[in-house]
Amino acid sequence: MRRLATITLAVVALLAAGIIPARAAAPSWRLRFSDDFNTPVARGAFSDCDHAVDTPQAYCGGLSGRMRANWWAYPAGWPDTATQRDYPVGGYYDPVTTLSVSGGQLHIRMWRGPSGSVHSATVVPKKLMGQRYGRYEERWRVSKAAVGYKSAHLLWPVDDDGCSEVDFPELEWTGTVAVFAHPSTCGQQVAIDTGARWTSWHTSIVEWRPGDLRFYLDGRLVAHTARGVPDVPMNWDIQNESALNGDSAARNSWAQMDIDYARGWTWS
Repeated sequence: MRRLATITLAVVALLAAGIIPARAAAPSWRLRFSDDFNTPVARGAFSDCDHAVDTPQAYCGGLSGRMRANWWAYPAGWPDTATQRDYPVGGYYDPVTTLSVSGGQLHIRMWRGPSGSVHSATVVPKKLMGQRYGRYEERWRVSKAAVGYKSAHLLWPVDDDGCSEVDFPELEWTGTVAVFAHPSTCGQQVAIDTGARWTSWHTSIVEWRPGDLRFYLDGRLVAHTARGVPDVPMNWDIQNESALNGDSAARNSWAQMDIDYARGWTWS
């Protein structure tokens, strides 16, 4: 026993001195961001968001404390996807009228008035901006569905390369939840319809590792691809906007998504 103890102590000493290299730790997830939305935020506070846009230094001047440190929103007046594509009814981002926090949930209430465009909403966890690889989890439901409203919660490249894009959950709120993974090579996208309805509570997870993308819904693997996986820094944009498929939002309509929590990990 004394001889074994002597050998063990010698090995420890050699490791400490760097003579024997220690085995590198296996890559793993490290929690970087978590918000359970326990800080109430009145509608109207997500204002003045046009500061250092699309960077970790971005902020909404109307927010304070933890919410200001954690979250940024697309500024008022930015066009959503349908508007950029010249659809008959598109939207413009309007965080002042669409975003609030109460009852431990982030509320995303999009709407259209008696005329004009949809008022869309996108929020961005600042601590996860510009991250290369990661795990992204949220629990959500659409508590009020209406035709003409959708989500595309996505990973989007910081350099706007135009090809790499990872969308989950995505599609219109009156339909079913889908996965879309656009490869960095600009080739054929992966598209999977999960069959789940937006109006039930769900937990969605995107796991992005080197050369590997996995998508989970309520603990079940629903899609996996190793083709054209992005390897550039990306932002997690929790994007909600006017529909791209089917009928447009009716006048004087509204729809709402509630998010119970959002979490993010780095791959290290």
